[in-house]
Amino acid sequence: MNNKIKLYDYDPLDFLDTEEKMIAYINAEIEEGDILYIKRALEIVAQKRDINDLIKKTNLSQETLNKILENNTNLEYKTLQNFLNIINMHLIAVPIN
Repeated sequence: MNNKIKLYDYDPLDFLDTEEKMIAYINAEIEEGDILYIKRALEIVAQKRDINDLIKKTNLSQETLNKILENNTNLEYKTLQNFLNIINMHLIAVPIN
C-alpha cells in the first residue's frame, strides 16, 4: 500500500484570474481574522494588479507599499481602507448567514 502524499507548488496568482476571485480571496482572509494572512492576500492581489502600475497611479513609493504589508506592523483600519482603495476595492458589511 502506497501512502505517499504528493504535494504541488501552489501560487495563488495562478488562480486569481477574475475580479470576483480576487475579492473572494481577500474576503476569505478577512473572515479568517489573521492579520498576516490579510496582508499576504492584499500583497498577492496587488501583484496580480501590477504593483508597479499601482505605485505610479497612487504616487506611493515601493518602500511605503512594503511598509504597509510588513509582517511586524499592525494593519490599522484606515491603512486597510486606503490600500483597498489603491487596488480599486472597498470594505462592506454583509449579514452573517
